[in-house]
Amino acid sequence: MVGAVAGRCQVLTDQQWELLERLLPRSEGRVGRNFANNRRVVEGMLYRLRTGIPWRDLPEVFGPWQTAWKRHRRYAGDGTWDRVLTAMLTLADATENLDWVTSIDSTIVRVHQHGANLPRHAVASSNYANLLDEPADHAIGRSRGGLTTKAHLVVDGNGRGLSLLLTPGQAGDSPMLPHVLDGIVVPRLEGGPPRRTPEQVIADKAYSSAANRNLLRRKRISIVIPERSDQIANRKRRGSLGGRPPELDRTAYKRRNVIERAFNRIKQWRAIATRYDKLALAYRAGLLLALIIEWLRLLGDTA
Repeated sequence: MVGAVAGRCQVLTDQQWELLERLLPRSEGRVGRNFANNRRVVEGMLYRLRTGIPWRDLPEVFGPWQTAWKRHRRYAGDGTWDRVLTAMLTLADATENLDWVTSIDSTIVRVHQHGANLPRHAVASSNYANLLDEPADHAIGRSRGGLTTKAHLVVDGNGRGLSLLLTPGQAGDSPMLPHVLDGIVVPRLEGGPPRRTPEQVIADKAYSSAANRNLLRRKRISIVIPERSDQIANRKRRGSLGGRPPELDRTAYKRRNVIERAFNRIKQWRAIATRYDKLALAYRAGLLLALIIEWLRLLGDTA
């Protein structure tokens, strides 16, 4: 127990920290020094995520703010938080705590002026193959809400995160479905190839496209996506050539609320509800950390 972060400043229980500590790097490298006060630093990251304060204003009980920021930036850039989330998913799947009826959606996040003062270069398309590369546009775009970032998320049937990516705020939802689904990778404890394919995908009509439906059919994933009104009108206009309407399980569609509730939970963290980070990598790391906390609250006390 770290006395300095006891009380209201502490987010993690001892059991949750014990599980998380096993998954975090112990040193800066093979020949580097072991990290000192790792729990205190991680609690500092969580405190900043919860309050939305600038890193420089981090209370002294968490140690030097530079240490918390540098470690947060290191974990963001070397994929530490991605690996921790993958390990959580592996444990959840092995203990039958992962529901493979998934939901997908996105949410818009307003970018604070402190996070929007780096040069941005517009690109035709982002590279989603390597999420550890900082995009040229820093995943900041301009939409009706001004400067915004869009977070695309897939959750399991209980609303816990499986895959996450960022785009500029003006990016469409439908083209992102293949990329977000590609991020689902759940290794198996007993060995063999990791599981990548959910049983079912539930999404709103923004994801209704022939390309997405064909992709899900090829992967043998059950589709629960309603048609858009323009698609319905076009099919009716074509008569018999328009084909049959896609089936929609309305009972299953009611489960889509889990992703809305997931966004509500992670936006309780003030540094997620508003983006203060200049780098997309740093902001995405905060999102991943919030998703990890959700899994820790389920798995940490039983591991």
